[in-house]
Amino acid sequence: MSFWDKLKGLFGGSTANVGVPGHDPSLVWSVRGAIQVRCSRGGSFEAVDVADEVTKHLADRGVKEIRAACAVVEALYDRGELKPLGYERTNGTYHPIGKSPPSPAPSPSTGAPPAPGRTGPRPPTPTSAPAAQRPMPAASTPRRPAPGPDPFAAGDILGLSAEEMRKRALKINPYRTAWIGRVDTIPPQSDERTALIDRGLILRGLLKPEDLVEIHRIGDLWLRHHDAVKVGEIAAKKTADAFLAARRAERAANKAAKKLESAARETKRAEEIAKRRAEDIVFLGHGVSSRLGDRRAMVEDLARRGLPLLATPSDVSTALGLTIKRLRWLSYHAEAATRPHYVYFEVPKRTGGMRLLAAPREDLKKAQRWILENILEKLPVTDAAHGFVRARSVVSNARPHVGHDVLVNCDLKDFFPTITFPRVRGVFQAIGYSPAVATVLALLCTEAPRSRVEMEGKVYWVAMGARALPQGAPTSPALSNQVARALDQRLGGVAAKLGWTYTRYADDLTLSAAPDHRQNIAWLLARIRHIAQEEGFTLNAKKTRVQRAARRQEVTGVVVNAKPSLPREELRRLRAILHGAKTTGLVAQNREGVPDFEAWLRGKIAYVSMIDTEKGARLRAELDTLRA
Repeated sequence: MSFWDKLKGLFGGSTANVGVPGHDPSLVWSVRGAIQVRCSRGGSFEAVDVADEVTKHLADRGVKEIRAACAVVEALYDRGELKPLGYERTNGTYHPIGKSPPSPAPSPSTGAPPAPGRTGPRPPTPTSAPAAQRPMPAASTPRRPAPGPDPFAAGDILGLSAEEMRKRALKINPYRTAWIGRVDTIPPQSDERTALIDRGLILRGLLKPEDLVEIHRIGDLWLRHHDAVKVGEIAAKKTADAFLAARRAERAANKAAKKLESAARETKRAEEIAKRRAEDIVFLGHGVSSRLGDRRAMVEDLARRGLPLLATPSDVSTALGLTIKRLRWLSYHAEAATRPHYVYFEVPKRTGGMRLLAAPREDLKKAQRWILENILEKLPVTDAAHGFVRARSVVSNARPHVGHDVLVNCDLKDFFPTITFPRVRGVFQAIGYSPAVATVLALLCTEAPRSRVEMEGKVYWVAMGARALPQGAPTSPALSNQVARALDQRLGGVAAKLGWTYTRYADDLTLSAAPDHRQNIAWLLARIRHIAQEEGFTLNAKKTRVQRAARRQEVTGVVVNAKPSLPREELRRLRAILHGAKTTGLVAQNREGVPDFEAWLRGKIAYVSMIDTEKGARLRAELDTLRA
């Protein structure tokens, strides 16, 4: 039997739990445990010794209880349970097999009844004499040796009598201690239940005091260190949790602070946007707003040309007498507008077909007139340009070609639509205005061709192409002359080199030469076409004409064969109207239903006077006679 089996047997933990018929099971359990303990010590004992041991804790112990315990001892022996423990019985004494029982020593009577089957005097019980005077039986001698030191003497360890120890143990509630049922550790000596067990182990000789000291030292070390990893993990987890909690709190605080900062930034940004919208323009539509942030103007160039000093959209709004909001609305490029800034209508062309005109509305027209009068009219034009220039006209355009041998007329196709927004912006930027101001001015002077579209009961004017000079805006002619400056200079240079004369009236190009220059016509036409393409224009091949002196030569509606004059059929028509009006009146001569026929007739006569003063004077006199 191992030490731990013996120890379990001491505290009733043996697996031998078979009952004895006719006896109390708890008594049998106690007796069996006491026998196992005594057998493990190797000494001799009698039934009364075991009976005394198992009944000494009973408050009402008597002869009946001792006899019952002795009977259990005898019954267990009869069942053969002592033989596996290495014990036999001789004359009522239980001793190791092969050893003679010790001789009985006389002792005072304890007053206890003899055990069954026992003769002679009974040795004293453990309670009949002090523990220090109880002799240990000798196992190897046939006779009991002289009394020696009592191995059950507790000395300083016990500190209590056996009876007091029992009473103390009965008062301990094992379920109130933290160490009950713990099989993974050694309870400390500070536990009252453990202290009593330690005393019992020493009193029964199972362990020495130094053994218990070592056991509890190891147990204390185990208690201190066996959970070190777990404690470390718990501490680390608590530290990590605390760190994470602090980190979360810090992040939450940072997040709240960032939200406050973001809200403050949004508020500030909204205020700045509102202020900027009231004082500045930074966006005027997709594809046209890229240079609105550049406010660098060539102030010296503007001052030298005598132009208004404008660097920002705010300067433009101030100069035009408009608010920023109104200027933004007038210059904004919308792909689909519900109310365009132009009124669209068509007029018949002289050569056939219809020409689409776009007349600006009142506010935009005022802004365009300011641009024309304060900026565009102050810019120089080339000598070859005669259209839309003060003191120049179709007559001044035709006069340089009078009497020449050969005349070449060319027409630029889609002249105004070809001059797009980027080219107009380049004009304003080239004269010194900042890109931002040039963008605003170019948007005020250009418009996209639009088509009327109705969707879901609402009318939209949808942009069908790029922004360009509209036919009808007061700024378009002057801007076209500025865009065509390079064209005029290059064609004028080619013409001068070849001995030809060059003029331009809007989109009509005219070149003429004296005799002996006809051999250059083909090369000249090719060169005109190439230069026009390089300058962003396209020649209308259908309107290209070569006129020689043998036939009528006409430049912008003026005949230039010998001198500037009106075509003969036009003069005849006017004379016929005045002659018929002498008999039928002017109203009857308005066969085409021209509104305000008299004003129309006077305009025609004024045009004749501009070309031929004498003929114009005679026609005006006839008209005045009719009104007299």
